[in-house]
Amino acid sequence: MTFAIEQEALDFLDQNPDIHLFELFILDAAGVPRGKLLHRDELLAVYRTGRPLPSAIMNLSLKGEDTEGSGLVWDVGDIDCRAYPLPGSLVRLPWRQMPTGAVQVQMHPTEGLPAVAADPRHVLKRVVTAAHADGFYPVMACELEFYLLDACDDAQGRPRPALDSDGGRPRQTQVYGLRELEQIEPFLASLYGACRAQGLPARTAISEYAPGQVEITLEHGPALEAMDQAVRYKRLVKGVAHAHGMRACFMAKPFADLAGSGMHMHISVADRSGRNLFAAEDKAGSPLLRQAVGGMKHFLLDSLLMFCPNANSFRRFQAHSYAPLTPSWGVDNRTVSLRVPGGPQESRHVEHRVCGADANPYLAAAAIIAAAHDGILQRMDPGPAVEGNGYAQTHRLLPTDWLSALDALDDSAWARERFGEDFMRVYLAIKREEYRQYMSEVGEQDWRWYMHQA
Repeated sequence: MTFAIEQEALDFLDQNPDIHLFELFILDAAGVPRGKLLHRDELLAVYRTGRPLPSAIMNLSLKGEDTEGSGLVWDVGDIDCRAYPLPGSLVRLPWRQMPTGAVQVQMHPTEGLPAVAADPRHVLKRVVTAAHADGFYPVMACELEFYLLDACDDAQGRPRPALDSDGGRPRQTQVYGLRELEQIEPFLASLYGACRAQGLPARTAISEYAPGQVEITLEHGPALEAMDQAVRYKRLVKGVAHAHGMRACFMAKPFADLAGSGMHMHISVADRSGRNLFAAEDKAGSPLLRQAVGGMKHFLLDSLLMFCPNANSFRRFQAHSYAPLTPSWGVDNRTVSLRVPGGPQESRHVEHRVCGADANPYLAAAAIIAAAHDGILQRMDPGPAVEGNGYAQTHRLLPTDWLSALDALDDSAWARERFGEDFMRVYLAIKREEYRQYMSEVGEQDWRWYMHQA
């Protein structure tokens, strides 16, 4: 496993003499960045000998609480586990008032034991390495939808879209609206500037299907690199929004009566020379593409919890909402789970439309790649492509409740083999504790109502 070299830090310090604070962060299994704020004179040691982090940092719930049964807290004495910086992750945070840098770390394969087993980036690395061993090189890109909200809720304690530049508040959907993008120009200018400063390939901006909802696409690249970019981009969006007096919300369904926010994952598979193995004149792609789709369909339920990790995630699944309801695929069809977009044959790929914006990019990508890989190895048939309105052709629905997805992952021998027993133990312990807390807070009656409404 390749970590960053010390010269990268030396060059950065030389080029940024004004920065005296550095955020050191690692993404936990719940998808939350956690870490420490370091002084300038502490940075080089991170590159030389790593940074000790408690094993419990990889067992935390969304609330930041220890998870009983994970095996990463009391059983091991909350032991220190060493993490090392990732190449290219040392960057400025240009939206911060005080000059600040950031560096992303990952647990070391041996020095990071036992926490490394629950490091989500390590899980993706394991799946990518397995694909490479068979001559398949996954290429991915991420589209993240989010809401721009006021920093403060309204008088009833409800979130609301942030004010436009003209002082008005967005109230209409206006999907693809250009005026809507113009009204958030100061935010977009800062965001694109910050992306350039951090080397993140932000591309097309779209006013999405609700007031205050935005989508910005990232360029495709090798899967691990693309998900690193997605993780850093999400932190960047939140930071830039905060600097503009707004909140960037990545909940899957923050408003019951408005569109949910998805994380559309684009995937193709290249050979060792970089040739797209999904490319074909046929708009449905090559036989290899269809086999990958077969795998993604077959293992969709096994990995649904990685695409929809929270109770709120399942509120997004509603008919005619551009969120899928069934394991389905189609060509240039946005009513299915797995869409093969149009375009030139060399760009042929699959758009995986199941993930909510609240998903951990590393775990979602790992599940997608593992399923596609096994689909290719086993030459799985995806069945006929859906034509027309996929919502009117639903025969086998995806679960719309958190517990069913949790149980499906727990029962999956495929997931245990692909993602590792140690990771599954920790991840399932975290999600079951979150489920228990959710049930105790909303009560059984509220939970029954929620299941009915989802």
